[in-house]
Amino acid sequence: MNAAPSDQRALRIAARALARHGLAHAYGHCSLRLDDGHFLVCASRPMGLIAPGDPGTVVPIFGALPAGVLGEVRLHQQIYQRQAHVNAVTRTMPPSLMTLGTARRTPRPRHGMGAYFGSGAALWDDPQLVRDDDRAAAVIDAMGSANAIVMRGNGVLVTSDKLAKAVVLTWYLEDAARIELAVLAAGLQDESVVLDANERRQRATDAGGIFERMWQYLAAGDPEINIQEESA
Repeated sequence: MNAAPSDQRALRIAARALARHGLAHAYGHCSLRLDDGHFLVCASRPMGLIAPGDPGTVVPIFGALPAGVLGEVRLHQQIYQRQAHVNAVTRTMPPSLMTLGTARRTPRPRHGMGAYFGSGAALWDDPQLVRDDDRAAAVIDAMGSANAIVMRGNGVLVTSDKLAKAVVLTWYLEDAARIELAVLAAGLQDESVVLDANERRQRATDAGGIFERMWQYLAAGDPEINIQEESA
């Protein structure tokens, strides 16, 4: 099947937003579910170098990866196979999350943006690349019901029901990691308050244009966007 031009464009904008804000460099990819059997993954090149018009590749949710698709796109396959509510995946290398991951840590929900990950992102305690189906399945097993998993020494996966929201959540998780590192550096881990379950539920809202406003910030300046027409 072919992806609609609007889906191709949306995915390019998302990819460049991730790169523009330092969430990915030479490595990383993002994808969008097309239907029950297919998803669209961005072009196999550094996301910040994806040019207007560069097509992504349609990938089967079940089956072999098409030629030229990066090996770790298997992670996207496994998520789409198992989690019907997920319509978008980001695979990135945010620096603060990478740092925490080396210590087998994930950010604790200490501020509002951290509330969107429940009690915290999951952890995959293995730095190796994920280039076979068994390893990809094990990562997603470890992810469980979480919407993010930090991979020790190998970046992070974030999922959502919408593409723009997945990009926003990736930024939120990196900001939570920044806060976590600052708290640890200041020696305030005992004094710093972690949001309880009720606080997290109240704060993790999508009302009031919260995701839309952050998406506008992250996507601003993209060569293919009219920011007044975009929403999360």
